[in-house]
Amino acid sequence: MFRHVLRNLMIPAALLLGTHSAVAESRLALVIGQSAYKSVPALPNPINDAKAVAQMLTDSGFEVSTASDLSQSQIRDQLSEFAGKVASKGGDSIALVFYAGHGVQIDGENFLIPVDIDPKRESDIPIQAVRLNDVLNTLTSAPSKMRILLLDACRNNPFAEISKSAGSGLAIIDAKIGAPNTFLSFSTSPGAVAEDGSGANSPYTTALLAAAKEANIPIEETFKRTRVSVNKATDGRQTPWDSSSLTEDFRFSGSPVPGPKLASTRKSVEQWTRDLKGKPVEAANEIMVADGTDESYEAFAALFAKTPQGVQARDWLDRHRRMVAWNDAVVINTAAGYRAFLAKFPDSDLTATARKLEERLRNRPDFAPVVAGTGAGAQNVALTCPCNAPSAPSAPPASPLKKVDAPIKRVDPNPPRRTDRPPPKRVRVPDDDVVVVRRPPPREVYEPAPEPSIGIGIGIGGGGYGGYGGHNRGGGRY
Repeated sequence: MFRHVLRNLMIPAALLLGTHSAVAESRLALVIGQSAYKSVPALPNPINDAKAVAQMLTDSGFEVSTASDLSQSQIRDQLSEFAGKVASKGGDSIALVFYAGHGVQIDGENFLIPVDIDPKRESDIPIQAVRLNDVLNTLTSAPSKMRILLLDACRNNPFAEISKSAGSGLAIIDAKIGAPNTFLSFSTSPGAVAEDGSGANSPYTTALLAAAKEANIPIEETFKRTRVSVNKATDGRQTPWDSSSLTEDFRFSGSPVPGPKLASTRKSVEQWTRDLKGKPVEAANEIMVADGTDESYEAFAALFAKTPQGVQARDWLDRHRRMVAWNDAVVINTAAGYRAFLAKFPDSDLTATARKLEERLRNRPDFAPVVAGTGAGAQNVALTCPCNAPSAPSAPPASPLKKVDAPIKRVDPNPPRRTDRPPPKRVRVPDDDVVVVRRPPPREVYEPAPEPSIGIGIGIGGGGYGGYGGHNRGGGRY
């Protein structure tokens, strides 16, 4: 009887816990496909890419919102509405955004291109497009456990005539300097362009769909496989790139592994040289692409320098280092920073932009005060009054006070007598104000004389007291 009752109690409890676990991790996705551009070349595949990715995410347990061929205001509205949905689910939700369409960088910033854009000059693009940083900030503003941004947006520059100095591809975005638990994936490496593909989907989306359906693999492994597949499909012309600040596990299919993620050990160039040496070029290239670090590319490019894959690896490494230096210059955003970039990379697709920004900032005053002895600008300096100002660094610190017994006073039995001294003479300062105070005259009582007489009485003092009669010196109010 007792076991039967206990079993009846345990079944609802298990169902309740299971429901709570499912609700605790809400998965929400916004999928946007931009194909029907009006003033720039149309793209046939983004609509197909968006539909296929939306289905894959639905199968992976996401609540998916889809939109296509959006104007600037419509993109912003969709992002705002999506952020509201994420916020309504609480802090345990996972928010994912997939975008397929045109994207460009202007002055080191990345922009997503709406279908109604019609710029007449390069400066019109930031006004008519949507900043990628705004997308990230919108996702960050909504409380969530994890943010995933997938961009198949690095196609050829659609504004070749008016943005010749903008640079190829997209600029680097480092997830490690933004909000934690963020994962970013670009369809190709920074500074490079992606292909739209000759089939129904782009090479990036095709590879992502296949890798995401693999059962129970973490997201990092999913995009390692995506990189390798895209690199093979394009004969090395295109290699996806990602950046992660995830501290928890995520899997498109299967249950995540609880607990913190283990930090991966990064190998040196020497270690990669030993690991890749003696391997066939195709196998070594696959290992290098899956790893995606500068060290593996450096080792591969040196070992296979005379092969086409070695040349591509060297090109990737040179471009990646240039884009890292460009990102540093943009983040610092000083004339000296852009001059340093130009000195290191005097002839690149970013040279014109770097010169323009350096010229713009050349005469900008530096308002950041430098803390003496540190060489660093002071940050968040609170205003203090002089009385609270710290003492000079050279002044030695005050020693703590020691308790000293008070000396015993001795009383002289024969104290010296006080000698009368004349009072000190008052020295009148010419600028002193002289105040005269008169005492009231004594009040006299007159009594009639015993015999009639004639007399004259004179009142002295004018009937009042002397002194200042409300004189206000200097004309001020007291």
